[in-house]
Amino acid sequence: MSVITPQEIKNQDIDTLAIRVFLKALEVIGGPRKLILYRNLTWIPSLLEAAYAVVLANEYFKTEEEIAEFTGLTRQTVRNILKADPDVVIKKLEGELQENKVKVHTAGGLAKLAYQEIKEGRDYLNIFADLVAQGTKALGITWPIEILQRIKGLKFPVEKELLKERLKGVKIKDSPIELLLDKLNYPVKGPAQLLEELSRQQTD
Repeated sequence: MSVITPQEIKNQDIDTLAIRVFLKALEVIGGPRKLILYRNLTWIPSLLEAAYAVVLANEYFKTEEEIAEFTGLTRQTVRNILKADPDVVIKKLEGELQENKVKVHTAGGLAKLAYQEIKEGRDYLNIFADLVAQGTKALGITWPIEILQRIKGLKFPVEKELLKERLKGVKIKDSPIELLLDKLNYPVKGPAQLLEELSRQQTD
């Protein structure tokens, strides 16, 4: 039996993408407040498990058995997640939220829908932006907030010229952002990658 180990794949990369899928799924639902409104916080672990299953299957081409080993889910649960139809999940969503009962197919379909949104460049997350804004304000760092505000509504992936146009005049540690944008890898797939690569330029 094949077992996934930390030596085989980069767990940090899996975690990063799975969390992005999870946050995007929460955004599709209507945000954490929607779950609280329906007293349905039991959705959270189900969505997170589905996010990991979808990422492992689509990004790392892992089998149902391998995903079950990695996540601790049963093989049948993994199969149900991966067979879920994202096109019908929205129709079921409101009813299951009100009934306070999540089904594996719905969580799987929602995770697949969120994954598709991210892969197609619709990766701007209001939840993500709020978390970044809170953290950077606490640290006295303001440039990530300004960047997130300026790129709001921008469709990803995006090329250098459009980013330069949107971010013209922004400075990071007294350096014009145009100089840093010249050093990034293009196309930039989403806000998370943009902030990560700009931050890395500060330490190189």
